[in-house]
Amino acid sequence: MTAMTRRTLFQAAAAAAGLGAPAETAGKGHFRSAICAYSYRDQLAKKQMTYEDIIRVCVETGADGMDTTVYWMPPEPTDEFLFSLKRFAYRNGVWIYSIAIRTDMCRPAGEARDREVATVRKWVDIAAKLGASHIRVFGGQVPKGATEDQAAVWASETLRRAVEYAGQKGVFLGLENHGGITDKAERIVQIVKAAGSPWAGINLDTGNFRSDVWRQIALCIPYAVNVQVKVEMVQENGKRGPGDWERVIRMLAEGGYRGYLALEYEGKNAVEDVPQHMRKLTALVRKYSR
Repeated sequence: MTAMTRRTLFQAAAAAAGLGAPAETAGKGHFRSAICAYSYRDQLAKKQMTYEDIIRVCVETGADGMDTTVYWMPPEPTDEFLFSLKRFAYRNGVWIYSIAIRTDMCRPAGEARDREVATVRKWVDIAAKLGASHIRVFGGQVPKGATEDQAAVWASETLRRAVEYAGQKGVFLGLENHGGITDKAERIVQIVKAAGSPWAGINLDTGNFRSDVWRQIALCIPYAVNVQVKVEMVQENGKRGPGDWERVIRMLAEGGYRGYLALEYEGKNAVEDVPQHMRKLTALVRKYSR
């Protein structure tokens, strides 16, 4: 497929999503690099590192932002905690542009769904205090006894309720392709579209698809509001191997995506490995941004 044909395909998909980029700018990338705090999950859990330490790594490696997985924050973070972190990030020229939370949106109407929506609303308020414009959320698993079609409807209804509040605060909810109900691109696109809000999108993790990877990534790009990259991706032979970040970035540029690419490292040697991977990602982001 030629570059022009790919570009036309992406533009058509984006137009169908109501997210089309102007023709004169389509194909031009405008990217920023970031580190997912989850990359340092072991160090954060053992209190060997803090979120401020990750901001220092951002500075050292040229990363523009931090995708702040909240699992190691206090369950009810105080304003003192949040504003101290926000101040430190600002003074170091790093934007806490996103937070990541645990959710399960495959909930039928009732108390379980109400609790899920209340949790998202709580973290929307926290994101707003930090100055973060995006929250990564999960769709969850298909409940026992339910069909996938039923679960998809429940997920879209839960997402719709949650994003009504998020949009009032100027915060995007990015539904991640993370197995379960979001295992396939077609299904996650369906859920996001059914939520019916310009504040609902996809947190596109390019390392999470387990088959037909490049086609599924392409389907998600018009709806992407954040992108995560992994060191490894599933290859054409079905086995995991080195991620082709350059191909990913070219596809994002052709698809009209503009925004952050965040490294989510899943290996065991984050202290040694993340900085070198981050420098590579930052260099590619600069190369393809205009």
